[in-house]
Amino acid sequence: MTVIDRPETVSDRLTDKSLFRSESFIGGEWVAGASSFEVTNPANNQVIAEVGDVGEAGARQAVARAAEAFETWKKVSPFERAKLLMKWYDLILANQSDLAKLITLEMGKTYREAMGEVVYGAGFIEWSAEEAKRIHGETLATPFPGSRGWTIRQPVGVVGCITPWNFPNAMITRKCAPALAAGCTMVIKPAPETPLSALALAELAKRAGIPDGVFNVVCGDAQKIGPVLTGSPEVRMIGFTGSTQVGKLLMRQAADGVKRVALELGGNAPFIVMDDADIEKAADGVIASKFRVSGQTCVSANRIIAQPAIADKLVAALEARVSKLKAGDGFADDSDLGPLVHMEAVTRVDKLVQQAREAGARIVTGGKRLDGELGGAFYAPTLIDGGDPKMDVACNEIFGPVASVYRVESEADIIKLANDTPYGLAAYIYTQDVNRVHRLTEGIEYGMIGVNAPMVGAASTPFGGVKESGIGREGGKWGVEEFTELKYVLLGGVG
Repeated sequence: MTVIDRPETVSDRLTDKSLFRSESFIGGEWVAGASSFEVTNPANNQVIAEVGDVGEAGARQAVARAAEAFETWKKVSPFERAKLLMKWYDLILANQSDLAKLITLEMGKTYREAMGEVVYGAGFIEWSAEEAKRIHGETLATPFPGSRGWTIRQPVGVVGCITPWNFPNAMITRKCAPALAAGCTMVIKPAPETPLSALALAELAKRAGIPDGVFNVVCGDAQKIGPVLTGSPEVRMIGFTGSTQVGKLLMRQAADGVKRVALELGGNAPFIVMDDADIEKAADGVIASKFRVSGQTCVSANRIIAQPAIADKLVAALEARVSKLKAGDGFADDSDLGPLVHMEAVTRVDKLVQQAREAGARIVTGGKRLDGELGGAFYAPTLIDGGDPKMDVACNEIFGPVASVYRVESEADIIKLANDTPYGLAAYIYTQDVNRVHRLTEGIEYGMIGVNAPMVGAASTPFGGVKESGIGREGGKWGVEEFTELKYVLLGGVG
């Protein structure tokens, strides 16, 4: 393990220093890479770790160990699997603070948000542990005299799991917990920006007694590891959260082996505020949805669509709130927003804002880089009013602390604009008219819709999108069923 000699190291922050790992976790053992890559704290651009890159060879080793472990794990009683998952759950909560510190150090979100992520992520383990005991089939009527029919659900097999950097803890538990509950084994490839959280989860999984080879983490170059996961015949399913572009690539690669895919991809969430909405609550909802994790979530409000009668009031209410938000180091008590994940993200967000300015939109507050002032990958919390809904800032997923408001009059035009995107992950509607609720929720094409609610995800509910926002669902019973094969049995010669 390499601890970088900086004013403050990762180990300085942790109570349990053994949760800081820099090797991949394969077959229950820590495996060093032939080369390494740097992990940087985006709040100060300092290197905090060097993590080994195990490359193609490590990925193949992990797949082999996962395939070997699957032959035993799939036969383990679901009650025993549930007990092991609950031990993992308990250990995660017992180490909540250290896990949250790792998130803040490598990803940048505020420590307060990171603490919440750990609890949110652990919730999927708890829920999946219970669901492990409820995976069952059905007895079916058959058209054949003297026969009986039934279905059973069995685990898919080895699952390759590729996770993003914005929720480095919860995006792993949200995929792995239901897969393990169903009897699958995992090979996880975490984002290179945030491998430390994945490796800490592996350490805790080992302490929980999850058998060797069931939970593997391989770190390194995605261009070398990804094709192993999508190309190996021993891997029967690919789970991925990230950009639509990469999701399409993985889907094409997985097609050669006719592998199952579960893809949670990009979004362009409309936040619709109707003229009968409670403006103050709607403004609070925008802040909660848009500026959580500095706008770096796939379900962040991307386009705020308001009816003209209340648009000015909404903009004023948002200005009062956005102008008070403070960006800063995630460990600072007074920071409302942490940094973006890296400097490239700051440049990309600033380009979107400046293009909107040039297109005639009004920058109400913010609209500038803060990296020179704060010394990290920071961008000012920003509110944009007006402009063309065809602007890049409206058509692309912003993934930054930028809220833009557009005025649209009729309900039909609002639905049309909301649907004028290849994406369909999450949407939000604020209205007090129940008839509007039905018309709008049935008219807009999104997998999840929050009505007078700025957040939609929970361990007990289905999470996923339509169109180019993905395939499959995570959470609830649906999340566990994603990792099972449905088998039909017909028994003849009965009676």
